[in-house]
Amino acid sequence: MSRPVRLAYLVSHPIHYQVPLLRRLAADPDIDLTVFFQSDLTVRGGFDPTYGTEIHWDVDLLSGYRYEFLPANGPLDVIDFWNPRTHGLWSRLREGRFDALWIHGYARFYHLKAMAMARLTGIPVLVRDEATAISRRRGPVRRLFKRAFFLILSRLVRSFLTIGCRNAAYYRQCGIPDDRLIGMPYAVDNDYFRTAADAARPQLPTLRATLGLDRDSPVILYASRLEGRKHADDLLAAYRRLVESGQTHRPYLLFVGEGELRLWLETEIARLGLDRVRLLGFRGQQELPALFALADVFVLPAVHEPWGMVINEAMNAGTTVVACDQVGCTADLIEDGVTGCLVAARDVDGLAATLLRLLADPEARRRIGAAGRDRISRFSYAEDVRGLRLALGLDATIGLDRVTG
Repeated sequence: MSRPVRLAYLVSHPIHYQVPLLRRLAADPDIDLTVFFQSDLTVRGGFDPTYGTEIHWDVDLLSGYRYEFLPANGPLDVIDFWNPRTHGLWSRLREGRFDALWIHGYARFYHLKAMAMARLTGIPVLVRDEATAISRRRGPVRRLFKRAFFLILSRLVRSFLTIGCRNAAYYRQCGIPDDRLIGMPYAVDNDYFRTAADAARPQLPTLRATLGLDRDSPVILYASRLEGRKHADDLLAAYRRLVESGQTHRPYLLFVGEGELRLWLETEIARLGLDRVRLLGFRGQQELPALFALADVFVLPAVHEPWGMVINEAMNAGTTVVACDQVGCTADLIEDGVTGCLVAARDVDGLAATLLRLLADPEARRRIGAAGRDRISRFSYAEDVRGLRLALGLDATIGLDRVTG
């Protein structure tokens, strides 16, 4: 094309790990990007129902790219299938003479409506979503419904941007052919997390003192929402068995996050007398790299987890990662014993044994952490830009596999 591709991006709200990617896309001379948000929840701050507490992000979410907040009827602090009840996109698509509409997430009423609008106006639609075969429980009836749903969806969407191999496999399972799948892997700002974690290392003794940790004991870190499917309770149970085994230095366990399980964790920690467990609450993007650098092992024991972006962050710091096999990103990022360690879902004994083995072997932790850092370098915003350019027809071939997985 003789001019940049006019690309509209529809997403529910500003998402912290997407913002650096949006800035990179806005800087691409071949892409004229406008982002349409449905809610300002993360920018405004305040009570976040997904965390169950007041949340204020410590990073700039809006600079470096063009954006608009769509008008809405009703509250903006509820984000689900029906909400926010926004409007006005159709007129903006026509007025802006957009060449393509990229949508984040298909399981929202307004997003489906937007796909239909774009189809009526002849604008190609690209969809990026997190769904995998393990991201939620689906019985035979639901799976049959999904196949029917994707027959309709495939008529509205030109290309599906796959975040990883499990996501690509799910689309295939739902009847989407390979030539409609384009790899755009889930990534975080690798450079930021690497640089910030490395810069934090000289100050780790001070951070230890601030958190009330002694100098030599190992640290296990959890950083995610404290909600049921993340299973911080399994990690606490595994930690208790680890400590009671008496076969290692008494490690510390740090929980970073807020959510419905916080009160239960506080009660259980007090009941068991676990004086080396800390609940650190919500920590923003500026604080997390130092905590990753501090940790000897990072653990995410979640089930039905579509991806697990926090694993990308931890691997960039060179932290050894232990994850449940129902965390979506593990199929792409973790080779067991090489770039991280895998445990079966809800296997508390297996998790305790894995932690015991890693805490007793500093050399293995160093080797696995370094290999993980190398692996995550391949999941970058550069790959995302290449994938999106391919989806927009800007590059015939760019050295990126068309199909992820």
